This record gives sequence, structure tokens and C-alpha cells, in this order.
Amino acid sequence: MAFFSTQAPYVNPAIPFSGIIQGGLQEGLQITIQGTVLASVNRITVNFQTGFSENDIAFHFNPRFEDGGYVVCNTKQRGHWGPEERKMQMPFQKGRPFELSFLVQRSEFKVMVNKNFFVQYSHRVPYHLVDTIAVSGSLKLSFITFQRSSAVPVQPVFSTVQFSQPIQFPRNPRGRNSKLQGIRPAHQAPVAQTVIHTVHTAPGPMFPTPGIQPVAYPTSAYPVPFFTSIPNGLYPSKTIIVAGIVLPNAKRFHINLRSGMDIAFHLNPRFNEKVVVRNTQINNTWGPEERNLLGKMPFSCGQSFSVWILCESHCFKVSVDGQHLCDYVHRLKHLPDINNLEVAGDVQLSHVQA
Repeated sequence: MAFFSTQAPYVNPAIPFSGIIQGGLQEGLQITIQGTVLASVNRITVNFQTGFSENDIAFHFNPRFEDGGYVVCNTKQRGHWGPEERKMQMPFQKGRPFELSFLVQRSEFKVMVNKNFFVQYSHRVPYHLVDTIAVSGSLKLSFITFQRSSAVPVQPVFSTVQFSQPIQFPRNPRGRNSKLQGIRPAHQAPVAQTVIHTVHTAPGPMFPTPGIQPVAYPTSAYPVPFFTSIPNGLYPSKTIIVAGIVLPNAKRFHINLRSGMDIAFHLNPRFNEKVVVRNTQINNTWGPEERNLLGKMPFSCGQSFSVWILCESHCFKVSVDGQHLCDYVHRLKHLPDINNLEVAGDVQLSHVQA
């Protein structure tokens, strides 16, 4: 089943976090939170609410680790809580990564933890009133993604990528006038499908009713080497996100944007040389390498990373963990032909958006 990104993900947001749900909640929308529970955790809270005041919360999802662990679900209207619904089970583990998904259905929310169905919560107020998600507690967030099944008709929305601290790109050289550094407004991007793959940390059934079904892999992480298509190829304002963990004894890894047998953009961190090599391969022949960086090597062995590649009309702009890394001027000019992504080397992947 095909699925679409309804808005760009929030990447590495700081806790506590509040963010807009563009267009509000709609039937068939799945919101997925990926992160890690801290060892010192006491409570975690996810609120689907109206605005930022917390006076009107349609769905309050509140894992509590005291008394053996349980989860409270509730609704707050005009500042007043309703009756609690409790599930005396704790699906999260201290110090461990998790994936938490909420599927909006006509009569209820369905909640999955690590791909296993956990609970459903009947709507007490109209879900379309919700326009904000808020997350707090003792956890570290990696991503919050928004997806819809193609079974529910919707016009895909393209927006600027949202970061807790906006990605920092230098101003466009060559005298070009850019309204926003490193991003494009939605109306400039053609409508296209965005495929988001997410880690399956545990086997289990998907939602028992039709909904979004991310691509499943048989292991707890992506297979590496990892290959996926880029629907409709690249175009100005198209973004690619790759996130994961560098293996402790890593020597190198690479991210390739391919055009047939050619490699339009080769991003290659080499830990033995402490350098990030960029290059293009045409007809099995490499061009001149680009190695210079303004700052230090942004990748570290044993550490997590998120790479964000923005395709512009004349170059790729690359950031790592929200900080601008480099520009790479296109050597293969026909962007729609750049339609495959490859990741290989000494990494474990946690999230890919292409």
C-alpha cells in the first residue's frame, strides 16, 4: 500500500516539545514518534490538543512508571479532566528505543508501540479540533512523522522541514535572492509521493483496520546496504533524510543518490581520514573529490546522526544534525533522472525519507 507524507517530520525536537499538525487531525492520519526512553524516566506524556494552552486535550496518553507501570488515557475540556482510562501494562523500557504510533480513525485512536497494538481510545471530542501535538517527559526524540494511507483520498502537502532548531544553511552564493535559507515554500514544489521507511523494533501485527502500513523489514534495523527509489526523482526543494547510528568501529559509510548506473552525489564519511568526501561517478569513472569543510568532522563512531540533503536547482545543500555541512554543485544536471537512494557501510539505520 502506498502512503504519503502529509507534512515534513520534526527532527530531533527538544523536550518538552509542541508542534503544529498541519491541517489538523484527519481520519487515516498516522503520527509516529521515534525516540529513546531515558533511564531516569518517571512519566511520559503525549497530548493531542487544540493550540498550545493545554486547556483542551482531545487525547492525553500518559505512561507512568510507578507502581509497576501503567498508562493513563484521558481528555481535558475547558481545563477540566474527564474520567481516566487506565491500562495496567507498561509497553516501554527504561533506556531503550521505541516507536509509538497513533492512527486516527472515525471513532477512536488506535495506539501501537513497537508495531504491536497496545490500546484504543474512543473520541470524546471531535478529533478535527486537534491541531497541535505536545510531548514531554524523560525521553529523547528522534523523529515525529506524519503519514496517510493512499486508501484515504488526500492531496499531499509539501512544507518546510521543521526542526526544533532550524537547519542552518549559509546564504545562497552567486547573488541569488532566496526568501528562506535552505528551504522552499510549499507552492514551489511539484506534488509527489514521499516514501518514509521506519524501523520495526519488534515483530507484531499492524493495525487491524486499514491504515498506513510502512514498509516492513525482517530485522530490527534496516538491511545495509539499503536501497530505495525516489518517486518522481529529484527537483528543487526535494529533501532526503537519512538517520542512524555509526557503528563503534566504523571505518566509513556512504550515501549515494543515483541516476541509473551513475552516482550523481556520493557523500562518504571516512573515519580513518577524519574527512567527508563528496564526488560524482559517471560511466564508472569518479570525478575530482571535494573534501574541504568549514568545521570539524560531524560524524563520530558509536554516535547517532541525521543527514538532511536539500536539492536546489544548482546544488545539493547538506546538513548534519541540523548544522550546515556543505554545498555540492550538480554535475549531473537532469534532476528527475536521479531517482534512487543507496546507503552502505558501517552504519545502522533508524529512519530514511526519500
